[in-house]
Amino acid sequence: MISTRLVSSVQAVLATGSGIVIIRSCNDVVAGRHWLAREYVWFLIPYMIYDCYAMYLCDWYRARDQNRAHSLTLRSFLSRNRLMITHHAVILFVLVPVAQRLRGDLGDFFVGCIFTAELSTPFVSLGRVLIQLKQQHTLLYKVNGVLTLATFLCCRILLFPFMYWSYGHQQGLSLLQVPFRIPFFCNVANAFLIAPQIYWFSLLCRKALRLFDNPQAKKDG
Repeated sequence: MISTRLVSSVQAVLATGSGIVIIRSCNDVVAGRHWLAREYVWFLIPYMIYDCYAMYLCDWYRARDQNRAHSLTLRSFLSRNRLMITHHAVILFVLVPVAQRLRGDLGDFFVGCIFTAELSTPFVSLGRVLIQLKQQHTLLYKVNGVLTLATFLCCRILLFPFMYWSYGHQQGLSLLQVPFRIPFFCNVANAFLIAPQIYWFSLLCRKALRLFDNPQAKKDG
């Protein structure tokens, strides 16, 4: 639904803006502080719950239009959306406690970096809306696809080397030395965070290749 995409885009703009403010305010990447690093998380929690409910409604309406609404159970919904639901669950039950309590007063800079990962969401949402409006053949759709790939690559994948580089730059370490100088659980957490991003980026790249390589895809999406 278009309204759902709009809500996601607004949240993404707010998260990205908050992240940029936090990053620019933290001169020390470990001990630097900004109040948004904690307070914005309280806005993020209800959004994640809303987004899960919105995904279920979208599936339900899609199933109803195909005369199979009776077959949409909670189990089937979770099965079809297991990666996204897992993503949201990890944010709610792991990242939120870490951001609010477990990290103490350290790491606001890195929380801000994670917030900026939402920069790609408005472009992803616009792409879905254009598909819904059957505008896959338009220049806007192709330009938006390029912007989606660029923002996703920069803010969801290259973001992690940037965080390592920022820490290393402050501590006088090279990028390759950083993983061996930080707590092991930090590397594990980052690996779990980046893994689904790499998977989703690969899906976006495949879709982009089909769009630009297959003329028929311009019409059919």
